[in-house]
Amino acid sequence: MDLTGEYQLAAAKEQVWTALNDSEVLKRCIPGCKELEQKSSSEFAATVALKIGPVSATFKGSVNLEDIDAPNGYRIVGQGNGGVIGFAKGGAAVRLTDIDGGTLLTYVAKAEVGGKLASLGGRLIQSTSKKLADQFFSAFANEMARVSTLVPSRST
Repeated sequence: MDLTGEYQLAAAKEQVWTALNDSEVLKRCIPGCKELEQKSSSEFAATVALKIGPVSATFKGSVNLEDIDAPNGYRIVGQGNGGVIGFAKGGAAVRLTDIDGGTLLTYVAKAEVGGKLASLGGRLIQSTSKKLADQFFSAFANEMARVSTLVPSRST
């Protein structure tokens, strides 16, 4: 399944980049995140509890950052195992672009599920994935608005 999106953030690109690499910021923004530990500058270990339709599961997994082009973007590759429920794996290309008033964040993501999760049906998985992405980026946008040092332009 493929997901795409874009978000206008009221923060400078360097601030957005820093936040995208900050485990504490990410932990606050990832829906259901119980633990997020930064293992290295490009590797994280996570525990996330999610409800997908009638199924609740706790996933333990890893996230790696690849093709890093600071502060313009990177590729995220991750996988998580929910035990008997199944697994999820995927990745996303994240790009940051300067725009008037802040930064445009765009992403193209691919996700794959297996095990019992796959039996829930593609539409439910797709809608839940989109909802989780929206929750993450809404929380991330709020975080950026809260910490932004971007000075708004004034009209004369």
